[in-house]
Amino acid sequence: MMSYTLSHVIVLDTNVFVSALRSDGGASRKVLRRILLGNYLPLFGNALWLEYEDLLDRPVWTDATTAQERRNLLAAIAQAGRWVSVYYGWRPNLRDEGDNHLIELAVAGGATAIVTHNTRDVAHGELVWNELRVLTPAQCLENLP
Repeated sequence: MMSYTLSHVIVLDTNVFVSALRSDGGASRKVLRRILLGNYLPLFGNALWLEYEDLLDRPVWTDATTAQERRNLLAAIAQAGRWVSVYYGWRPNLRDEGDNHLIELAVAGGATAIVTHNTRDVAHGELVWNELRVLTPAQCLENLP
C-alpha cells in the first residue's frame, strides 16, 4: 500500500477530469498522471462520483479518448483514490450551490487542495478554511510536486 503525505490529498473537480481527457496534454492531464503514479491521493464522495459518472455519457468529449478509455481511466482513478463519507454539510457557502459538495468533501477528507478550473467561485465562499487551497491544475503541479 502506498503512503501519502497530507499535502498530497486533493479533490479533483469534474472540469479538470473533462479537460484532461479532451486533449493530449496540458496541466489537467499531468494532474491525472500524478494521481495514477501515486503522487496525489484524490478523494471521492457520492456527489462528486455521480458527477464523474454522469459526464461519461454527455456529449462533451473529443476524439482524444474513446468511451471505453474514459471508463477505464475512471476505474483506475477510483483505485488510486479514497472514498470519504460526508456527514456534515457546510451550506450555504458558495455562490454556485452545485460546488458546495467539493468543500464538504475536502473538509471531511482532510484535503489540502481542491483542483479546479473554477477557482473564482470555489475559492470565495462565506466560510473559509485557511489550510484548504483552491488551485488550478497548473498551480497544483507547481505547489504540490
